[in-house]
Amino acid sequence: MPFSIDVNETNFSREVIEISHKTPVLVDFWATWCEPCKNLMPVLTKLADEYAGQFLLAKIEIDQEQNLATQFAVRSVPTVKMVVNGEIVDEFTGALPEAQIREFINKHIAQADDSPLQRAITAYQEGETESALKKMQEILLAEPENPMVRIEFANMLMREKRFDDARDLLNSLSADDKNNPAALALLGQLESIDAVIDAPDIESLLQTIEQEPANCLAREQLSAHYKLRGDYATAMEQLLEIVRRDRNYNDDAGRTGLLKIFEMLGHQHELVGQYRRKLAQVLN
Repeated sequence: MPFSIDVNETNFSREVIEISHKTPVLVDFWATWCEPCKNLMPVLTKLADEYAGQFLLAKIEIDQEQNLATQFAVRSVPTVKMVVNGEIVDEFTGALPEAQIREFINKHIAQADDSPLQRAITAYQEGETESALKKMQEILLAEPENPMVRIEFANMLMREKRFDDARDLLNSLSADDKNNPAALALLGQLESIDAVIDAPDIESLLQTIEQEPANCLAREQLSAHYKLRGDYATAMEQLLEIVRRDRNYNDDAGRTGLLKIFEMLGHQHELVGQYRRKLAQVLN
């Protein structure tokens, strides 16, 4: 599940300032021409996924967002700032070693560990399932306007295979909050689960496609299986093949499915750039 997002002036307040009141936000100011930035970003993205929601990674490309770079006095890149409760509490410049970045993050994650939400997440991670779910219900009643409570609760419910309950929580989010990277990832998982509930298994679908290469339904179901596994490259290959073979299938489901994965992974993800180019070649 991706826990990073591309940020601009339009969504900065929502994705950085507002979220930082519930979850620390690590803001990475970078540039396309900056080699250290290219080395640092994969490390930050990996850590964001590994920490699984304990902080959000917000990526700002300074040439596209010059006003934000000026506002935050960015004089060189990469510059990374930690935002907590709407305030910059720490920062570093340059591509630090991963171990130092972990220390930087852990220092601020520890400060957020005392929140009721974090305690519930920790309880769930330690196997106290029923206790954690009960705590999440209590937090939801106490903080009904906090979108991260709904998202984290939905994440737990999905892990417990309570998919309908998770769907109800996610559907109760505002349109803006549904664009949170974590919410997008969960909604994408639910969509894939719906697609494979009554579908054949992967081996059967592969055999079907070998015998019927133009079977777009089988390719769509196979893509959903791979997406659930986190094998996004293979999932996108199947969707791309649907685009090649039949743009009219299920209202251009191949292209639509690709765009949803692009949105879920984030525009700076290596696979997104790769498959955007592939899609453009097929469409042109």
